[in-house]
Amino acid sequence: MTMPNTVYLPQIGRGISVTEGETILQAALAAGISYPHGCRMGRCGACKSHLVSGEVDLLKHTPFSLTEEEKAEGLTLACRAMPKSDVTISWLDGADETANIPAGRFEGVIAQTVEATHDIKLVQVKISNRNQFDFRAGQYMRFFYPGSPPRDYSIASRPDEELIEFHIRQVPGGATSTRIFAQAKAGDAITVEGPFGSSFLREKHRGPILGIAGGSGLAPVKAIAETALARNMGQPIHVYFGARAARDLYMVEQFRELSTRHGNLSFVPVLSQEAQTGRRSGQVGAVVAEDFGDLDGWKAYLAGPPAMIDATAPLLIERGIRAADIHADVFFTPGTIDEVTGAGL
Repeated sequence: MTMPNTVYLPQIGRGISVTEGETILQAALAAGISYPHGCRMGRCGACKSHLVSGEVDLLKHTPFSLTEEEKAEGLTLACRAMPKSDVTISWLDGADETANIPAGRFEGVIAQTVEATHDIKLVQVKISNRNQFDFRAGQYMRFFYPGSPPRDYSIASRPDEELIEFHIRQVPGGATSTRIFAQAKAGDAITVEGPFGSSFLREKHRGPILGIAGGSGLAPVKAIAETALARNMGQPIHVYFGARAARDLYMVEQFRELSTRHGNLSFVPVLSQEAQTGRRSGQVGAVVAEDFGDLDGWKAYLAGPPAMIDATAPLLIERGIRAADIHADVFFTPGTIDEVTGAGL
């Protein structure tokens, strides 16, 4: 039997055991450590860390999340790093903000469900002990619906709102989303766990904000934009919403009304598979790249399927945004095998 390796985390002055076949991030989270992370799949770079000593096997990941230059500088991804020896590793600190909100488990009931599109349902939840629950705009929760496997869904509401809203897309063959679409109704008891995720609104940032959403990825982008407006963050806020066709768009009127009330907000729907008079067409990342030549000093919040994130992030970097200023919430579908990470949810 292979002995576990010890991973020392200097920021908390503690070591943890990591067994064979386990990543550093998996072991840290299992030990109750709030290790910064996002997608857990080697796509977003949120768990980027400095490998102080020791050796790791680094599983497949996207070039956006960790470049060859960063590897040469001793950086790694905790979610893809499996120790080959005892290791000392330090997650990246710096001027950026951290959520610093411990995850908890909360009971609640569904207050309302609304069909937003043919395959997206808005589910609003009333948590019984709401005063004990806090989160940062853009984070997500683990959603437990009776009789279904738990799934992660982003929060679409602001932290100051009473009801917690989720945008749930019906995944073909998806055990949880199919059950929610068929059965979920007001009064159903549910449990949520969290909050999780590092793709949240950086409220100390004063430069322009760019939100790019694909499909139900509008949920966290909506939360980020509405929270920034509610807290009187006066910088320009640009929201781009990518969808396949007009029937996949939702909340367009709500964003138009917000744009009317707030001169610093713009909202641009983009259709990738349908041409429609008065709407932009093409891949949403390419449309953003057409509109802005210099993104230096911006913060970008991306939420949607892996292909959208992979295509969009390099375009933003080409236009001057720092990789550290791109915060991505990658929406994996259950059962999908991803050729980059070799993993599915």
